[in-house]
Amino acid sequence: MSSFNPENAAVWFEIPVADLAAGKNFYSAVLETELVDQEMGPAPVAIFPCKDPKTGVAGHLYQGQPGEAGRGSTVHLAAPDTLESAMDRVVEHGGKVVSDIVTIPSGRFVYCLDPDGNSIGLFG
Repeated sequence: MSSFNPENAAVWFEIPVADLAAGKNFYSAVLETELVDQEMGPAPVAIFPCKDPKTGVAGHLYQGQPGEAGRGSTVHLAAPDTLESAMDRVVEHGGKVVSDIVTIPSGRFVYCLDPDGNSIGLFG
């Protein structure tokens, strides 16, 4: 069997939110960035920015049905500054921090829930 080794294991992510405007406000505040509104397919989305859209890995929010709180996949997102500051913004904007900071060889991260209950990791 041959082994497929892509440039990036993930190529795109989608996060469902009950209210697109509220989800966009939460993620924009926590990540200190502007998500970009775009008509893409059957419904509007809010796209997470990345340094180089042609080669970087990004994703979007879409208005949909989030899963049960804390269930499902976890998307890890880059924190713009310290994890501690990002964690404060999560709580300030209606999310929850659900773990201590975890240190691994490539950095530090923390598990959180957005206001819809989606599991996210903040990495920094």
